[in-house]
Amino acid sequence: MSKSFDKYQKRRLISSYFSVIISITLVLFLLGVLGMLLINARKVETLFKEKIALSIDLKENVKQIEIAQLEKNLKLSDYVKSTRFISKEEAAEIAQVENGEKFMDFIGYNPFQNSIDVYLNSEFVTLNKLEEIKTNLLQKSYVDEVRYDVDLVSLMNKNVKRISFWLIAISVIFAFIAMLLINSSIRLAVYSKRFIIKTMQMVGATKHFIRRPFIWKSIRLGIIGSLFAVAGLIVVAYYLDKNLPELNILSNPTLFALLCLGIVLLGIVITWISTFFATQRFLNLKTDDLY
Repeated sequence: MSKSFDKYQKRRLISSYFSVIISITLVLFLLGVLGMLLINARKVETLFKEKIALSIDLKENVKQIEIAQLEKNLKLSDYVKSTRFISKEEAAEIAQVENGEKFMDFIGYNPFQNSIDVYLNSEFVTLNKLEEIKTNLLQKSYVDEVRYDVDLVSLMNKNVKRISFWLIAISVIFAFIAMLLINSSIRLAVYSKRFIIKTMQMVGATKHFIRRPFIWKSIRLGIIGSLFAVAGLIVVAYYLDKNLPELNILSNPTLFALLCLGIVLLGIVITWISTFFATQRFLNLKTDDLY
């Protein structure tokens, strides 16, 4: 009877430790993903901003040498990332593919103009700077019109600020929830040994002596859980780096290593604090309250 009870207690203990590790792994993994998003938020913003094109429509009588000179000047400008010249013939072909019909057969002429699509460096993709660039370009005699999507630029800049704010807010809230979940799991594990704690206290063991093995055990569980979380984070990072190379998730291995180290340290700190207060609670309970 005694042996079967001991086996039952051992299974319960292993189950409680397993649940602690699972809890730590899941919450720290999700915190790590949020941290990775925060670290790479600037890259994501840059990626989307540099996809927005500023279109320069050229006049009909523009000379080839003037087009070449304009492209050269643009490439030397600090606000330009890349340029692409689109002839009126190429523009007509693109329009025909998009519309699925040869509209030029109906109107009898090519309504498009030669143009240059300019892709800007992300820090210049703001309404004020785009307007300034547009004004300077329109001063050239062979430039007919300069176009860009005002609504898209405005919406993007507004949403980038909102997303950054909410990412930080969600990270703080999730860190708090993580502490509660891990604390709850550890308290359940300590609860299963409450009678042992009280027995040790009754025979004269100090609170520090009683707490120490519980704290070290929880720290080991925290390290195991955080290492699992780091392993999951590495898998996600490599997956994103392979499928979204534009983000360059692993371009800064030092920063990523610091994030992983932070996850491990967070696992140690949370488990240490949670175990300290959980054992303290049972140490302060009267014997009758244990039941």
